[in-house]
Amino acid sequence: MTTDTTLEPTTPPRESFAQRFAGVSGNMRQYGIFGALIAIVVLFQILTKGKLLLSNNVAALFQQNAYVMILAIGMVMVIVAGHIDLSVGSVVAFIGGIVALAMRDLQLDWPVAVLIGLAVGLLVGMWQGFWVAYVGIPAFIVTLAGMLLFRGLAIVLVGETVAGLPQGFIRISNGSLPAWLGYLDRADAVTLVIGAIAIVAMLISQLRARASLRKHELQVEPLGLFVAKVTVIAASIAALAVVLSLSAGGTPIVLIIIGVLVVVYSFVMGRTVFGRHIYAIGGNRLAAGLSGVNTRRVDFWIFVHMGLLASIAAIVTTSRAGAGVAAAGTMYELDAIAACFIGGAAVTGGIGRISGAIVGALIMGVLNMGLSIMAVDSAWQQAIKGLVLLAAVAFDLVNKRRAAGG
Repeated sequence: MTTDTTLEPTTPPRESFAQRFAGVSGNMRQYGIFGALIAIVVLFQILTKGKLLLSNNVAALFQQNAYVMILAIGMVMVIVAGHIDLSVGSVVAFIGGIVALAMRDLQLDWPVAVLIGLAVGLLVGMWQGFWVAYVGIPAFIVTLAGMLLFRGLAIVLVGETVAGLPQGFIRISNGSLPAWLGYLDRADAVTLVIGAIAIVAMLISQLRARASLRKHELQVEPLGLFVAKVTVIAASIAALAVVLSLSAGGTPIVLIIIGVLVVVYSFVMGRTVFGRHIYAIGGNRLAAGLSGVNTRRVDFWIFVHMGLLASIAAIVTTSRAGAGVAAAGTMYELDAIAACFIGGAAVTGGIGRISGAIVGALIMGVLNMGLSIMAVDSAWQQAIKGLVLLAAVAFDLVNKRRAAGG
């Protein structure tokens, strides 16, 4: 005897409002940071009567703040892992002095001197990584000692100033890409092409990330919000490209350096085992160790990367000044740390993005430039930046408490 059974088609349960927007909550802070940057730019554009976004001022914004962006890339890795690095400013002065002396006194070609600087940065990172990872001294203490050590060495090596550096080296921070493709009216065609490439790359990256989330059945943003997000980002890139194309030189060389570093380290943090281990350690060091993560090795390599990035910042800073200066890098560590926290890094570790750190650095740069154009006293500029940093960290803590309570 057989019994016929009819299976009625089942319909998936309808998503609730909260479920549909679950994918948004994780990115909401990043949206807020980017929105804050746009709001600050608009505010100072009004307060400076249109001077902030003059093409040459925008180019100068990147040239003057390149060191913060470069250091913030490394600092966000350090902070995500639950550490801090107070030595980067002194390391910038120390390595900048070595590079300058290599060119002036040893008469080395500037590319060779740059390679020496990068090698010294790796050695500095290994030195500090060893004490943190394998001896077990807290990073705060190790890098505080490094701040004193490398500042002293910078003063001993450099004295005061090492000038007379070659023009090819000085162009790294002060020069722009040549106008290989000519001009469209007054706009540099190379800059416009770079902007178009950046927009296409951004779209491909965003679409692939969304497809990956869907493939693994994870929450994604509603389509409308996703389209709005990529549209705003694309429009921002296009506007930046147009403004820079009208500047005296076009695309600053340092902007290309920053762009390459952002792409490389965003890939490292988001797509590699090393990057996932950094987030795991920052989230719960004990659990990461029990799950097989070699926490000592990861800590060591974090500081090696920080040393490398500090050496790049040293090269950029020395090039910008046109000389090796023993006092260079003063307060750089605080600028980098502030950029990371303003950009969304958590004080307790485990949370932070390269893109957020760059936006945080841009916020600080816009504040500096806007207040300078308005002729605000430097003391008040420091006070305002301090308040912005305090507000960013307070916002992070309030959000965490609200999430824990909800």
